[in-house]
Amino acid sequence: MAKGKNNLSKTAVWILMGLLILGLGGFGATNLSGTVRTVGQVGEKYIDINAYARALSQEIQAASAEAGTQINFAQAQAMGLDRAVLASMVQARALDHETEQIGLSVGDENLSNEILKIPAFRGIDGSFDREAYAFSLEQAGTSEAEFETRLREEISRSLLQGAIMAGTKMPNTYARILVAFLGERRDFTWAELDVKDLKTPYETPEEDTLRNFYEANINDYQLPETKRITYAVLQPDDLIDDIEIDQSDLRAEYDARADQYIQPERRLVERLVYFNDQEANKAAAQLEVGGTSFEALVQDRGLNLSDVDLGDVTKTELDAAGNSVFSASVGDVVGPLPSPVGPALFRINAVISAQNTTYEQVENLIRLDLATDAARRQVAVLTEEFDNMLAAGATLEDLDVETAMQIDFIDWDPSIEDDIAAYDGFRDAAKALTMEDFPKIIQLDEGGIVALRLEEIIPPRPAAFEVIMAELKENFKAEQVEASLTSQAKALLPALRSGEPFAEQGLKPTIESGIGRSAFLEGKPTSFVNDVFTMNAGEVRIIPSQGSILVVRLDKIVAVGGSEENSIEMTAISKEVDQILASELFKIFSEDVVVRAGPQINQQALDAVHVNFP
Repeated sequence: MAKGKNNLSKTAVWILMGLLILGLGGFGATNLSGTVRTVGQVGEKYIDINAYARALSQEIQAASAEAGTQINFAQAQAMGLDRAVLASMVQARALDHETEQIGLSVGDENLSNEILKIPAFRGIDGSFDREAYAFSLEQAGTSEAEFETRLREEISRSLLQGAIMAGTKMPNTYARILVAFLGERRDFTWAELDVKDLKTPYETPEEDTLRNFYEANINDYQLPETKRITYAVLQPDDLIDDIEIDQSDLRAEYDARADQYIQPERRLVERLVYFNDQEANKAAAQLEVGGTSFEALVQDRGLNLSDVDLGDVTKTELDAAGNSVFSASVGDVVGPLPSPVGPALFRINAVISAQNTTYEQVENLIRLDLATDAARRQVAVLTEEFDNMLAAGATLEDLDVETAMQIDFIDWDPSIEDDIAAYDGFRDAAKALTMEDFPKIIQLDEGGIVALRLEEIIPPRPAAFEVIMAELKENFKAEQVEASLTSQAKALLPALRSGEPFAEQGLKPTIESGIGRSAFLEGKPTSFVNDVFTMNAGEVRIIPSQGSILVVRLDKIVAVGGSEENSIEMTAISKEVDQILASELFKIFSEDVVVRAGPQINQQALDAVHVNFP
């Protein structure tokens, strides 16, 4: 064993400790039962079956937290989580094997020092507590020997990684070229020509001309694969008109919402508290003679206005100070007045008038709310009945005739998101629907239900000429106008290339200076600035712009200077590419280590772990 001083930084060690302790929990304190103890071997290192189970459990829990719902093992497997965890552990054990082969390890003294620093192993007095140490490891389901071996391997592995990545540096030329590329600017002049600038007015095309345009560009008017769906739907709103609400229920609901409908006057108030009456009176006197302001008093206390803001309060919430505060005007500062935390000055910032909404004013609104809730409950009760009807052989047409459900039709593709397709439940069901599926009740947001039947799948095809005629007219016009304007503008290019002003050519110029690669000019094509950056100095170019054209002359290419900002940017880029290079080198090294270690995986052991997950 090679001994020596541990060169890891304190921050790296603490991160390592935290990850290691965290890795010991999560799958339960008890080990998997059975005689199999490993799920594989990498060189001379084994992958512990319990370590794999804990790591997989943690990965699933992390994915569940990110998704906002519990992920089962089948879903985790479909996402590749099990394979990712196994690959990570194979790589780690291959590196452990490599450190052992080259004799890289952490000495007992350094290992002991790191263990002594872990807060979980300390007693009340802050010193190392062996009982706490043993208890923590017992709760994590591991022995002292196992923990110390894993910790030693973790630190040794990190030392190996640090040795490979340390000092890796990309040549400065790369950063200089990148900064020069990103930092370049352009000065250019441009003018836009549209349909109003045509010398020959645009004429609306005949239908035959438009049809020829349609056929020549047929690939631009393709419709996606479409599902023709029949569906029966019932929404709570469909039942509301038949639901009666007793006056007593309406009155009871109004009373229950009294805090919403009947609100006393409130005020937006700030409160500056002092330690005693003497200090509070002194501050009030300063205000009275105009020697200071409320803001200055707050600042003198080392506070911000947000620290003294009470928000909107009622008179009763201010206790003994209520009468004085609610008798003052907006902008007044009153006090000192008593408060639960000491004598205080109060500033009134706004008055929110009392609100008294009568029963008659909200009766219809309450009736609608209660009827909607009742309708949702009624739909929920009917759901099982309708589902049983479908299971017994009823069709959607039967539901339309015999129940409150209403039949309708839709040609659906994933781009359609209105009407019934606005509901996530419908879109998910429509996406998965096949010709073999029987209709079944599906819950919708807001309490509705729907059942679907797929009639046919319509393959991709061109949109009908008659349906998209308006779009065709616009596109044909844009193409023809662009072509005519381009022809006109070409006559101007020689003069503009020679440096003549745009205005002398009858153009209305816009001059842009210091435009960077990431800039965007409002109302212009997204590729406009990129196109300008492909031009040479002095070049004049015509750029199409959907029914208009842009005549552009590149006046100047502004190279990156030696400013402090560019120097900082170059340093940041250098560090970033150095890190990327180091990471890639370590990745290549790790892959080579794995290949040389020759990992062997026990699929039966993996299966034994996987069956324990729901």
